[in-house]
Amino acid sequence: MPPPEELARQNIDALLQKCGWLIQDYKKLDLSAGKGIAIREVRLKEGRCDYLLLMDRKPVGIIEAKKAGVTLSSVADQSGRYAETLPDFLRGKLPFLYESTGIETFFRDERDPHARSRRVFAFHRPETLTKWLEEPDTLRHRLAEMPFAHPYNGEGVRVCRVEAITNLEQSFAEAQPRALIQMATGAGKTLTACAFTYRLIKHAGARNVLFLVDRANLGRQALAEFHQFATPDTGRKFTELYNVQHLTSNHLDPVARVTICTIQRLYAMLRGEELNEDIDEKSGFEIASALAASPPSPGSQASSLTRPTGILPVASTADSRLEAHSPRQAASLSSGRTVEVAYNPAIPIETFDFIIADECHRSIYNLWRQVLEYFDAFLIGLTATPGKQAIGFFNKNLVSEYPHERAVADGANVGYDVYRIRTQVTEQGGTIEKGLFVDRRHKKTRRLRWEQLDDDLTFTAKELDRSIVVKDQIRTVLQAFREALPELFPGRSLVPKTLIFCKDDSHAEDVVHICREVFGKGNDFCKKITYQSKHPETGKPANGEQLIQEFRLSPQLRIAVTVDMIATGTDVKPLECLVFLRDVRSRVYFEQMKGRGTRVLSPTDLQAVSGAEAQAKTHFVIVDAVGVCESDKTDSRPLDKKPTEKLESILLGIALGKRDEDTLTTLASRLARLEQALDETEKSYITTVTGGKTLSEMARALLQSVDPDAIAEKAAAKAGVEAHEVSPEDLEKARGALVMEACSPFDKEVVRTTIADVKKQSEQTIDVTTIDSVIDKGFDAAAKDKAESLVKSFRDYIAEHQSVIDALQILYSRPYKLRLTEPMLKELEKKLRENHAAWTEDRLWDAFAVTAPGKVKGRSQAGRFADLVALVRFALEQQTVLTPFADSVSERFNEWLMDKAKAGIVFTSEQLAWLHLMRDQIATSITIERDDLDHRLSVSAADWEKRTSFSASNCPDCSKS
Repeated sequence: MPPPEELARQNIDALLQKCGWLIQDYKKLDLSAGKGIAIREVRLKEGRCDYLLLMDRKPVGIIEAKKAGVTLSSVADQSGRYAETLPDFLRGKLPFLYESTGIETFFRDERDPHARSRRVFAFHRPETLTKWLEEPDTLRHRLAEMPFAHPYNGEGVRVCRVEAITNLEQSFAEAQPRALIQMATGAGKTLTACAFTYRLIKHAGARNVLFLVDRANLGRQALAEFHQFATPDTGRKFTELYNVQHLTSNHLDPVARVTICTIQRLYAMLRGEELNEDIDEKSGFEIASALAASPPSPGSQASSLTRPTGILPVASTADSRLEAHSPRQAASLSSGRTVEVAYNPAIPIETFDFIIADECHRSIYNLWRQVLEYFDAFLIGLTATPGKQAIGFFNKNLVSEYPHERAVADGANVGYDVYRIRTQVTEQGGTIEKGLFVDRRHKKTRRLRWEQLDDDLTFTAKELDRSIVVKDQIRTVLQAFREALPELFPGRSLVPKTLIFCKDDSHAEDVVHICREVFGKGNDFCKKITYQSKHPETGKPANGEQLIQEFRLSPQLRIAVTVDMIATGTDVKPLECLVFLRDVRSRVYFEQMKGRGTRVLSPTDLQAVSGAEAQAKTHFVIVDAVGVCESDKTDSRPLDKKPTEKLESILLGIALGKRDEDTLTTLASRLARLEQALDETEKSYITTVTGGKTLSEMARALLQSVDPDAIAEKAAAKAGVEAHEVSPEDLEKARGALVMEACSPFDKEVVRTTIADVKKQSEQTIDVTTIDSVIDKGFDAAAKDKAESLVKSFRDYIAEHQSVIDALQILYSRPYKLRLTEPMLKELEKKLRENHAAWTEDRLWDAFAVTAPGKVKGRSQAGRFADLVALVRFALEQQTVLTPFADSVSERFNEWLMDKAKAGIVFTSEQLAWLHLMRDQIATSITIERDDLDHRLSVSAADWEKRTSFSASNCPDCSKS
């Protein structure tokens, strides 16, 4: 083993060579050997530098080498002194200074304003340093000047985007390496990114910006945004000025100024591996869970303190969703061992100047974090839901906050109401009596068999749709939802676009079939959109993006059923209803799921898919059937740290020596859960195979092996001392002994296979006998309070202003000769909007529907402007039912015709046609004047009686008008 100083130089030499530098000894130098040369042990006026970097025979930088373990902050002064004491034949001050132990490396450019050392993954390539020297100033210098030289005015742009861009550029000016932008879903995060990317390229000279997304379809959405983005100064499209590449292969376009890529593809590229397209379509969040990073067990892998610079640890394990990897990838992903991402000469650390991590809360803290830290680039995070981890990762540099509440007030988002459905079975579970026949369904094949119960089968609410499926519970919830639709969306005959969140794919399959039955519709009405969706004709995996696009645009597809596929990121603007049939304990994930409904869209676009009755998307509704809005949410992780990882993979990892806490607690959680799902025969079989140990006993042993108290107790007993007297060495030995004992059963292949197979073979009980019933349904207290507050403020306003607004004065006093006119009503509408942005006819109508159920009719297409009259009259209690103004006009018109008929007055068909035109004019404009005969009815007042034969005798009301 070489001494530490020599080992450091060996690591530095190896990394320099990978980065394109030739290594030479000072006494043996040959500057003609190449362009970029690193000369070792160069004598200076004061001392000797470890490495002098030359490019085209000109010195450009210095590397000061130290042995592993030396802190490098104090070494920066030394390298700075060396840079100023070059021998006479090497003139000038060197700008590029490195300090390295071979394990960590720091770099600074002395030309930067307030030059600051930063950690880098490797050394920069020689040609990069040359290119930087040729530029008149540095990137950080240009960023420091940009807010002053090119201030962002943001004319015509939403305030939230102006704030985000302005604050971000101020952060860049201070050379902050990481910045986080929090912006509500639907407020325009990608559009904001397009805007500041354009400014970074044009004004700061950014060479390449990387836009990282969670999965490929989000990359396609981002590409579309860049194509559509019109630059604010010239009006030209972004892609007319700069090349934008969406990576679907491992080839980086050298002329692209923006590169859009999934983080899983970037990982594969750094590994030098091809990525299967199916993996690119999966969420990086799920893949990160499947390939969850774990700390190496003691002595099994190089720790972060002994791993050379240029190598990053990425732990990975196999997952059923990753089976389509290339053979090389499959091997690396199924080994259960740490896979190292080393420096890739094809992708230098300086490839990107800026990295934008879209929806960065997802997966950048474990596996993908290592990938991001490979590059020497500014990192910008975009998220709607920043958790503690995100804020910590970005050094608490939250440059902009734009929460959902503010977005709603600004009209960038729509708000939501919660409608709660409680059923007997959902809340309390149930019992299937002995002697009854039940279906047993194989989880994997869904094959059914009959079985008669020998004893009562009692189940809890938590077991629903996991170990037991109560068909009538699903049916009861969906029936309650269908029956509530007139209350949720008054006047709508077409079901609003609805997304139902289920527990797993099997649950989603059950919901799809029952939903079609409940609504009496066919396959086109309701479809499952999950990663396991199949094409109806071929039976092959369906194209998820095509299904989502169909859901966006098809008037026939009203309800989509999903698990995770549309839970985050995916943009479906016409969504007006989210139905939760599953609980969610992650605060961040729940906020993302709710974000699917917050998008705004124009009335025209909404009507294109949801019919003319859908006048405007004013809000969306969460139908909560499981208490998801009431359950506690947390940013912490559950006991099962790897929810998408296959049980076989976890067991194999244990057998191969994985002993980290995440793996042990995950296996304990899986075994305990599996124990609850097995019958006595299966439990007995496992006990026989394991030599007498039950799954719950093995789970307890695994948890004890990571329990500090159990470890301390074991160590104290072994050493014969009190627990507080135990040494760290004794604690480590005790932990090792407990872990070894807990993991020993899984050394045997037969045990691993039996546990994995019995999980696959476990069945669900299909309960077709239990009848469910609704306990309670209705808007939750918050929705009612919000509606009541809106109604009260509206009533207070019209009472306070009855004497100063003409329309209110007339509606209050109803003078016989003074008529309400359209200009008066428009003035009232303007005053209401100015006082309260939420006082639109749609929101007020919905609020009355919540506070006065049964007394509010749905709005019609005609006369929606005039509905303000009906709203004021209902608020003043001048009418007992809130009815659209046009309906009231039609009702009174029909009564008037009947009165005329009783009086013996009969109108001709031509006269009736004119009367209907007059009725419609009043329904939309409140009243009718003589001028309307010219403009709307296209006939002069003088010619009126001649053409219609109306007279004072047969129609005195008509002749008066």
